[in-house]
Order: sequence, then C-alpha cells, then structure tokens
Amino acid sequence: MTFTVGIAGITGKFAKRLASHILKHPDVAIRGYCRNPSKVSDAIASSTQVTLIKGDAFDHDAIRNFVNGCDVIVCCYLGDDKLMVDGQKALIDACEECNVPRYVASDWALDYTKLKLGELFPKDPMIHVKAYLETKKVQGVHILIGGFMEPIFSPFFNIFDPSTNTFRYWGNGDEVMEGTTYDNAAEFTAAVTLDPKATGIVRFLGGRATIREIAQSFEKNFGVKPTLESRGSLDDLFKTMHELCRKNPNDVFSYMSMFFYYYWINGQTFVGTELDNSHYPEVKPVDWEAFMIQWTLEKLPTAFFALNA
Repeated sequence: MTFTVGIAGITGKFAKRLASHILKHPDVAIRGYCRNPSKVSDAIASSTQVTLIKGDAFDHDAIRNFVNGCDVIVCCYLGDDKLMVDGQKALIDACEECNVPRYVASDWALDYTKLKLGELFPKDPMIHVKAYLETKKVQGVHILIGGFMEPIFSPFFNIFDPSTNTFRYWGNGDEVMEGTTYDNAAEFTAAVTLDPKATGIVRFLGGRATIREIAQSFEKNFGVKPTLESRGSLDDLFKTMHELCRKNPNDVFSYMSMFFYYYWINGQTFVGTELDNSHYPEVKPVDWEAFMIQWTLEKLPTAFFALNA
C-alpha cells in the first residue's frame, strides 16, 4: 500500500525542498494543496507521484478533498496570524473528519514552547496551534530546528554586511546560535513525515556556533578576515526592539528581526542538546561551516533569496 503525504502550501520555499526529499522514495505519493498549482515547479508537478489540489486556506470542501486518504499532513503555510492559526485549524479539523492520524504543524524555527504569548509575537500562532492540537485525536508533530541559517547572511537581520565583510552582533559575541539550513531541515522533516511512530515534539540541529566562531569559519572558508562590530548588549537590544515597536507598531519589519535575534541567542528558545538527530542517521547534519562551504563569497548573501528559485 502506498504511503501518502499531504503538503499544504506546496508552492512555498520550504515545501519545495520537503517534496524533493520525499520524492526520493518511489513508494510514497504526495498530495499538494495550493491556490495556484501553476506555481509548483515542473520537477515536482511532473512527477507521477504527485497530485495537486487547488484551493485556498479556508475552503472547507477543497481542504477535505485534499486531506482525505492521506497518512499524514504537513503544513508549510507562512503568512499572517489568520492563516497561521485559523488556516491550520481548518486543516486539523479536516484531518479529524477524515481520520488522518498525524499533523505536522508549521513550526520549525526556535523552541517556541518555552515562550509566553506576546514575547516573540511571530511565534504566537504556533503556541495557539499546539494547544488546539492537544484537544484533538489527530496526533500533532512539532519539528524544532533552532534558527534557519540562510537569513543570517541576508539583509533581514542586518548581521552580515557583504560590502565590508562585517559581522554585526548584539551581546558579547559568545552567545550560541543554534542553526539548521532550510534543506537540512526539510530532510529531517521528510524523515519524520515518513515515520508513522514520530509524534509530539522532535528536535534537530545542524550545528551550534557563536558569532565569533561563525566569523572564524567565514575566514577559513573564504580567506577573508571579517570585522566584528558590537551593536550593544542584550539589554540594549531588548530596549531598542521594544522602543521601535512602541513608536511605530505597524512598521513590523523595522523591529521583527530584532525580536527573533534576541530570543534566538538569549538561550530561552534553545532546542538543547537532547536531539533526535540520531533517530534518522541517514540525514547528515549541516553545521555553520559546512553551510558556508556550499557558497562562494559573492553568492553567500543571496543564500536566503535563492530559496525561492
């Protein structure tokens, strides 16, 4: 009997990588759900293992048609709170109706289970969805991978300046950054998805490094000595991000990355050392140095944007 994986939001950058890893298993079928199937890459859409279902996040009939017959649903939604909470609840409810045994929530970055509502606002939907799943018979699966590595080198965090090869940081520079690449996280997710026994919280990690160690790996890989520039203490960061939020709450992108960075490195959201990596030895962790080796110096700042390719 064919094992069937449903991927909601299959046009997304993470979903594309997840699908590509699942398709390495010829005995697995994928049902992909999205608003516009024409946006699914040819490599995925043309596979005989893939069936695409068109519909939006709140179309009950289309969602029910999508989840029906699946052995597991993976949510790869990324969007506003309505999508991330109500959209996921719609999927979970359909799983209940159609007796789908497992639901992989759209979690991944940082261990939000150690946060209170409102502390890191973009993770609030994950807290709500986890609580909702706990009231259902469908088994929730929550995959936590530290932080994604690629955005660190993009303008989003304003940490790496490629024009001067400068690493800017808050804190003392010795704070640990737990990280996993998008593709490595997708590999782990594929392994969990295909493991019917995998339920609850599972924790994976590519590697840990401080910003100083990341800078050292940068120099080793590219032969260029970077500059390290302190922007202030963690207390300074906390004050700055909250001041920006208070002054102009609607300008979310002026402070959101600061909130992520603060809770990423202050230790509160660490996935920790008791990982589930060893449960899936076929997936090889990619640490910070191995990630940088994959890129040229010129292309490193584009790593995050290349995920959309």
